[in-house]
Amino acid sequence: MVTRIDQEHAEYRSKRELWKRYQDLYTGGEGFKLNSANYLIPRQKEPADVYGERLNRVFYENYIGSIIDWYAATLFRREPVISLEGTNESARTFFSDFIEDCDRKGTNLSDFYRRQITDALVYGVGYALVDFPRTNHTASSRAEEELLGASRAYLVHCNPEELVNWSRDEHGNFEWIVLRTTHSSKRNIEDTENTIETRWIYYDRERFKVYRRTIQAGVAKQANSVIELVDEGIHGLAKLGRVPLFEFTVSQGMWLMNKAALLQLEHFNKSNALSWALTMGLFAMPVVYSDKTFDQMVGESYFLQLGPGDRFGWTEPEGKVFEIATQNLHRLKDEIYRVCYLIGQAGPVVGDSRPVSGLAKQRDFAITQEVLRSFGDSVKDVLKRVLKAIENVREDGLQVNVSGLDEFDIGDFASEVDDASKLMGMDIDSPTLAKQVYKKLAFKYLCDERQDIKDTIAREIDDWFLRGVK
Repeated sequence: MVTRIDQEHAEYRSKRELWKRYQDLYTGGEGFKLNSANYLIPRQKEPADVYGERLNRVFYENYIGSIIDWYAATLFRREPVISLEGTNESARTFFSDFIEDCDRKGTNLSDFYRRQITDALVYGVGYALVDFPRTNHTASSRAEEELLGASRAYLVHCNPEELVNWSRDEHGNFEWIVLRTTHSSKRNIEDTENTIETRWIYYDRERFKVYRRTIQAGVAKQANSVIELVDEGIHGLAKLGRVPLFEFTVSQGMWLMNKAALLQLEHFNKSNALSWALTMGLFAMPVVYSDKTFDQMVGESYFLQLGPGDRFGWTEPEGKVFEIATQNLHRLKDEIYRVCYLIGQAGPVVGDSRPVSGLAKQRDFAITQEVLRSFGDSVKDVLKRVLKAIENVREDGLQVNVSGLDEFDIGDFASEVDDASKLMGMDIDSPTLAKQVYKKLAFKYLCDERQDIKDTIAREIDDWFLRGVK
């Protein structure tokens, strides 16, 4: 048990600023501009007013955010295929409803894990908490439990910044965790100041405890800022002897934000420096070549009177450095795409005018597809663990399997049908093989249908084969 609920893990403290920077780089927009002073590097001995004007003019070309969103969208272009084997019809109904609304907010399971993969690509990890509704009445039977809704498991998305403390066993599994959330609100309409409430939720392998601290905004120290225990009990996964938080991680090589962040920041500073130089070039300064003291007024409504040997001109950059800077920006942009395994979307190497063959483009996209399949395998693995944990707690007696997330082009379905026809044409004496081939094709073609319809189709295919149809 933790000695103080408000303690923070050393790893959390070391990553907190990193995660804040990565979140800004991913989000972009006005949020990034508000924090741009953390990222726009001032020149040596740059005047404060000049740096302030550069901050007001700052802009951010968000390549990495678009790349991460592209991966998340492309990975779930076809939803994962979740198949349930068993005769428990009420359990099938529950899982069908769960897949359509996994968090009691109407979020589809695929949409929920699209957010998880986004967290993993930005922060390196994503978290989902499995919970069950709490009731004041203890159910005496499974039917009563279903009636009370106590067995209606649901997921809660946890931002990695909310997991502030934890401990792991020798196998890397959580022994206990502490989640911290903070929100501000007004208790009633007459209040002039917001009330800030911080909650700590402690989970171990069997129990949970909820702590709360409430303070008035704008007041440094208050007598009521004591952390108090407000709730405790046994959590939903206690019978499995595990903490109900499921971790979704990617390897260091697949942590895209970590690979591209420094390149994105360098591009940000270079692009803003070039923009500032171009802007200043539009406001050229006059130059007067004269031996006499120059004290005339200069402006659009004034004129200059020069002597016979005096000369007048304008300061104007030659443009060579602008050309070099533009090439460097293109190279940085292409490198961002390359380190994120999107070589096909990066342009040719700067200075290389050779045409890129169609075979080379196809080979580059094959690399991207392998990365997508790797992400898909990770999603399927964590989905299996979550669904099997829920099934074990509910004791439904179903076999849960997750497949798919390995094809990313809808146009590929015609080739899949052709491959399946050739496989069936080999006359392999295996009704189970044929049954699974039909299910896989049906589920991929109907990937956007509701889960209850998919379950009905699966049962009809099973009945079809039971009647001896081949």
